[in-house]
Amino acid sequence: MLSEAIHSLVDCGNQVLILYGIRRAAKPANDAHPFGYGMELYFWTFVVAVMIFAVGASVSIFEGISALTGETHEMRDPLVNYIVLGSAMVFEGAAWIVAYREFNKMRGNRSLLHEVRRSKDPTVFTVLFEDTAAMLGLIVATVGIALAQAFHMPEIDAIASILIGVILAGVAALLAFESKGLLIGEAASRDTQSKLRDLITATPGILVTNELLTMHLGPKDILVNVSLDFEDHLTSVEVEAAISELERRIKKDHPEVRRIFIEAQSLSGHAADANTEQT
Repeated sequence: MLSEAIHSLVDCGNQVLILYGIRRAAKPANDAHPFGYGMELYFWTFVVAVMIFAVGASVSIFEGISALTGETHEMRDPLVNYIVLGSAMVFEGAAWIVAYREFNKMRGNRSLLHEVRRSKDPTVFTVLFEDTAAMLGLIVATVGIALAQAFHMPEIDAIASILIGVILAGVAALLAFESKGLLIGEAASRDTQSKLRDLITATPGILVTNELLTMHLGPKDILVNVSLDFEDHLTSVEVEAAISELERRIKKDHPEVRRIFIEAQSLSGHAADANTEQT
């Protein structure tokens, strides 16, 4: 019960941190942060993962081990425990259903794990993971109390506390891994990159795409850098017009692309620069 109380307290704090991250990420760009504050959301999601591990998991495991190695007392009347846990399951179950439905809207026919790896919005899968861990923790706590009562072994309750900590540690590790990838910079999905290449190829006057670089600065904020080789007969005015048309089409078809930087460079010149960087 203590482990679940700590878990619930950490969850409440985590929701506040995520809401704060969403608010900070919505701040407009300025001179100090010309690309905006979108990645603040990724930072605060990482902090949530650290909180789950440092507070929720470590305290639950510590309390469980302390109960196993110290003096244990058998529960006299766990009726209140069952009422509290049952009520918590109802509320957490309702929250889990909402989170799962929102996640399903995003993933389509893709597997759950694939969508987690693909998603650039940590708020959805963070809430889903937290609610899943909460439901598993409540089940473990209920079973632990019931077995401790049935076999008159309070040690089982301590083991349940350790299991709750292990569940939280697993969720924290998964969240930290996904948040780290977003925090250090992840490219747009392969599907988005493919569509961008198709748009570039369909633009008159472009011979070849030397390089296409993308990075998520937020769930709906993609930075695109492109190096293009234009046909030699084009004038500077025609190149400018082609670039403007390409930017317009990209932003129309992909509203999540907020910033586009296009460089006009010959294929040979780009290859020479790439060789210089490697050496």
